[in-house]
Amino acid sequence: MGMTIAEKIIARAAGVVTVKAGEIHTVEVDQLLSNDGTTHLTIDMYNNQLKHPRMADVNKLVWVVDHNVPADSPRTAASQKKMRDFAKEHGITFYEGQGVCHQIMMENHVRPGELIFGADSHTCAYGALGAFGTGVGCTDYLYAMVTGKSWVLVPETLRFHLTGRLPEGVYARDLILTIIGKIGANGANYKAMEFTGEGLKTLNMSDRISVCNLCVEAGAKTALMEVDEIAMDYLHAHGREPKACFTSDADAVFAASYDIDLSTVTPIVAKPHFVDHVCPAEEAAGIRIDEAFLGSCNNGRIEDLRVGAAIIKGKKVHPLVRFLVVPASQAVYCQALKEGLLQIFMEAGAIVMNPNCSVCWGSCQGVIGEGETLISTGTRNFKGRAGHRDSFVYLASAATVTASAVKGEIATADMV
Repeated sequence: MGMTIAEKIIARAAGVVTVKAGEIHTVEVDQLLSNDGTTHLTIDMYNNQLKHPRMADVNKLVWVVDHNVPADSPRTAASQKKMRDFAKEHGITFYEGQGVCHQIMMENHVRPGELIFGADSHTCAYGALGAFGTGVGCTDYLYAMVTGKSWVLVPETLRFHLTGRLPEGVYARDLILTIIGKIGANGANYKAMEFTGEGLKTLNMSDRISVCNLCVEAGAKTALMEVDEIAMDYLHAHGREPKACFTSDADAVFAASYDIDLSTVTPIVAKPHFVDHVCPAEEAAGIRIDEAFLGSCNNGRIEDLRVGAAIIKGKKVHPLVRFLVVPASQAVYCQALKEGLLQIFMEAGAIVMNPNCSVCWGSCQGVIGEGETLISTGTRNFKGRAGHRDSFVYLASAATVTASAVKGEIATADMV
């Protein structure tokens, strides 16, 4: 019996010839990401609960301060200092203020064929480069940090066969929201979501990251894409080579298969308070907003900023709207600065901010108040996710978010 991409990566990490869904295997973890959301807890357990604290391979660790940057309180400052000091003491690869952790990982670390644990649920983004990225809690992270190993229950795989091409003005963000709406927020629980087909070749790397990043919102254990010329070009442009490139075998077993014609996808909005609560953007048109957010590990790359800048150029942010523009990394920020995109946003009245998680995280920059409404390119719209418990978050593409910022209400690009 053949294997899926997910099964092949686990088999390699486990040092066995073959695995199948439902088996449990001990695996060697290739990289371990952590951010300032929970790293202080990992450090406390390491220092206070281990009899013989040690690290299996410090070169596998990547720590990123990205959630509250710069620190928003003395408590946050103390937590980040603990992380900073520990990283320096032990020689851990450390980033601070340089961008959102998943963008940093994609730009600098992820390689096809790797098994990567991240103390953050959106680690599944790494499947855009053919890596098995999955989120873990700080206890599992600590175990892998100390031993270099962990265990994995081999997931079943859902296959999404993509055909056609997205229409003009429709984006990968619309595609993945459409898929999540189709299968539901629990539709991929502890499953791998694999994307393949000729339609995949029409998606650039930014598109692919956006798709894989959001798969956890359908409950996925991981997301994976075949490594093709587009992925290899991205990898080589960032100075890396693959660990291994896998494709699913012709006789691999899938839990279910879906055919997705990209040409049928339309602009989508996810309504409060669930990511699978989707509707065509035009059905949500006219809902008044107080804030708009263009950024995050899902939609804060240069391609997203170009889309937004093209829409808002020569226009103004609605006087009753706060429009936050937050590049996903310093590299994206510098490129946007070079292209004049940040000036376009600022001249329109947007608030351009340093690379960080911002309001997507909901505990620092730009949080919304009671009764307020945000339209966002962030990852989640759960109740209270972006601020006050009694606020409302709509998720949409960079184009819809920017158009809404101009209009003062939810709108698509052709409405402004």
